[in-house]
Amino acid sequence: MKHIYSIANGVALGSAGIIMMGVLSGCESSEQQQQNKFLVIEQQANGKYIVVEEMPTEGPSRAIIREIDANGGKTERFMNEAEMKALAEQEYKKVQDGTSETISSNEGSAGMGLAGTILAVAAGSLLGNMIGNALMNNKNFASKSSAVNKSAYSRSASGASKGSSSAKKSFFGGSSGSSTSNKSYGS
Repeated sequence: MKHIYSIANGVALGSAGIIMMGVLSGCESSEQQQQNKFLVIEQQANGKYIVVEEMPTEGPSRAIIREIDANGGKTERFMNEAEMKALAEQEYKKVQDGTSETISSNEGSAGMGLAGTILAVAAGSLLGNMIGNALMNNKNFASKSSAVNKSAYSRSASGASKGSSSAKKSFFGGSSGSSTSNKSYGS
């Protein structure tokens, strides 16, 4: 009887540990999505925009916009969080109406308009996780979002998440795809 009690106690502690790990990893992922960003967005020759640099920041979200002027030269301007949020909100209204290029299925030239680019890269930090998650569940939005972001940070962040999902370990150290052997406990 004492042996059964110790096994039950261990199972309860193990279950509590697994639940706590799940809660903590859920908190970590939502913090990551809400992370404010510093972006460098560059206008392409076709007039569309792509993100060339992206970094998490402790301060408010902000961006440097590199645009091509009438003479073909590049100019830079600063965009603060309020301006970025206003553009993202305008584009999100188009998403709701079904007229946004961020959810269109056509695979045209690289890039999108400035508002679409900002929404694609920073929806979670500018408009909240609920909206960011809802948008990322749209297949067209997700593919456009990854296509418009050419930053090294985005490539390393997406590579890390892909790599971690394929190499998951179980709570007890074995890989999730391995078979277990028959062991007898308590004999």
